[in-house]
This record gives sequence, C-alpha cells and structure tokens, in this order.
Amino acid sequence: MESKNEVSIKFNKAARDYDKQRRKLIPCFDDFYNIAVSLLQSDAQHPRILDLGAGTGLLSSMLHQKYPEAHFTLIDLSEKMLEMAKKRFDGYNNVIYVLGDYTNYVEYDSQNKYDFIVSALSIHHLNDEDKVELYQNVYENLKDGGIFVNADQVLGSTLFLESLYTSDWRQKVEASDLSRDEIDAAYERTKLDQMGSLESQIKAMQKIGYLDVDCVYKNYNFVVLHGRKAKSHSLKTL
Repeated sequence: MESKNEVSIKFNKAARDYDKQRRKLIPCFDDFYNIAVSLLQSDAQHPRILDLGAGTGLLSSMLHQKYPEAHFTLIDLSEKMLEMAKKRFDGYNNVIYVLGDYTNYVEYDSQNKYDFIVSALSIHHLNDEDKVELYQNVYENLKDGGIFVNADQVLGSTLFLESLYTSDWRQKVEASDLSRDEIDAAYERTKLDQMGSLESQIKAMQKIGYLDVDCVYKNYNFVVLHGRKAKSHSLKTL
C-alpha cells in the first residue's frame, strides 16, 4: 500500500501541469495514443468504457471524441488528477469518477460489464504479480467480445536494450523545453516504475484467455497491447 500512496502523492503534485508535459515526456505521443484509440471498435451505440489509472482523462477524452455517447468510468488513486479530468469533461453527464485502487475494482452486475477497458501509462506502477491479477480482473469485467487496450511502458528484453531505451528517452527529454524542475520531477516519478517485460505480459494475457493478444505498437519501451475476450464464456485453449 505504501507504494500506491507514493503514486498518489507524486501524481497529486504533478496534476496541474501533467497534460502540457505529455508530448515532451512521450516522444511518440501521437502514434502511442492514436493507435490505442484506433484499436477500440464497437457497434454499440453507447459502449461502456472503463479507464484504469485515468489521471486527467487524456485517453478517455480521445475516446470521447470517437464515441461521444459512450458511458465512461474513470478511476484513479490521485484526487488531484481526477479533479483535472472533471474540468476536462465539465458539462458532460456520461462520465463518472471513482477515486480508488483499480486493482480490486469489480463490476458485480453482469449486465453492466464493459465493452472496452483501457489504461495508459499506469499499469507499469504495479509489480509483476499484481499486473497478472489485474489482467484477470480486467478479463472478468469485460463483456463477451470486449476489448482491453493497455498503452504503457515495458522493460527492454536485455540489460543492454533497457539501457538503450532509458538513454534515448533521457536525451529526448533533456532536449525538450521542459524546465530543469519539470525534468527532475519526471525523473523522480520514474522511481515508482515497476516495468515488466513485454513477453511476460503477453504470455500472462494469453494464459488468462484473452484472444488476439498482440503488441500492436512499440517505440523503444512505449508499447500498445491489445487483447479481446471471447464471445462465449469458454477460455482459449493454450
């Protein structure tokens, strides 16, 4: 719980300037978010969308443009980040906010599960065991045929590659017009990271029963993962 409290504290401090720093801290910002949004396809007129670690609602705002009549649930540990999300969606009545820990969030009404469950740059704060438990929880909260998309960061598959990824990111951040204080604060937040390998997360999702598991996009350690729940309750045979 201590690490989750640290996440809440640090992101409360970052909330006010979080959005304006995104493009400078995510060098592949456009592809990263746009590909995540493009993977979410539904014929439902009012799809139900759950955003895990929603923060300021950045990813949900992009999905809102695509599905303006969707029902959104945004959950996050940081009160200040959710306050920014509320300002972003001011005037809309199809967005609800949950201040809390998404790792144990469960939709108990089987008629109100989600068409999409999404997350951006949050799940890498969980340890490997908690990631697997979360992926199971997500699967259970999806409607049959529902889609899970996780736009996140992963470890390099070797120490050399991880060093390369880190060095490249730092060079790009240092070359940005962020202030020294902003850069140092970003580095400080990376101490909360518990990134797992891409391979282990794909295998975990496949074992749980997700179909069409794939890393659809990768730019150094920024990845977009996709998985889909079968349209029947039977699990995929591994």
